[in-house]
Amino acid sequence: MIRRIVHIDTEKCSGCGACAKACHEGAIAMTDGKARLIRDDYCDGMGDCLPQCPTGAISFEEREAAAYDAAAVAAKGNQPAPPAPPVHACPGARVRDLRPGPKAGPGVPPPAGGSELRNWPPQIKLAPVQAAYFDGAKLLVAADCTAYAYAAFHQDFMRGRVTLIGCPKLDAVDYSEKLTEIIRRNDVRRVTVLRMEVPCCGGLEAAVKRALQASGKFIPWQVVTVSADGTVLDR
Repeated sequence: MIRRIVHIDTEKCSGCGACAKACHEGAIAMTDGKARLIRDDYCDGMGDCLPQCPTGAISFEEREAAAYDAAAVAAKGNQPAPPAPPVHACPGARVRDLRPGPKAGPGVPPPAGGSELRNWPPQIKLAPVQAAYFDGAKLLVAADCTAYAYAAFHQDFMRGRVTLIGCPKLDAVDYSEKLTEIIRRNDVRRVTVLRMEVPCCGGLEAAVKRALQASGKFIPWQVVTVSADGTVLDR
């Protein structure tokens, strides 16, 4: 039968094991350091694993697959569970909502030291494709060098925004795919691109533009360029 089922891109998979832990049906397992869908009939197509993946390696696809077998999953749950493989997840990739107030969740203090960072991790490659802090957010997509070139980076650009950073020259990935999913799955209200004047930063601007087009949403966006000496050239 043709049905919706999860697809795991092993090239993007970091091997953290978060998706296998989130899959209550046991459809995903870690093999040779990568997450893999081991049983089509154990996958219910609900996607509890998707928001747990820090690298955006999991998506939905429509393909020929065995029907979800709830009875088999239930029966499996009555059997002694095999030893779980060790999960070597990086603690730094754990998704955290740093916004002050009730939305930040229990045990999460408001930002300290003048920091305006509202989300963790901010690196585009590690950011989740879906998170509570993205809903209703003004999104800042910044080249990482801008934080060093522009002295008031936190106050003038990060304040009131969810921040994602990256370097299109050093990261061997296409940011547009991850950004498309973030925009598509969340209620992002506005996007600001903060780039350096150097030509390679054009890749960041282009990735955001492709993501906005691919998302199918009409969202206001602007590009701000900063010079190496910290001067805002245009906005």
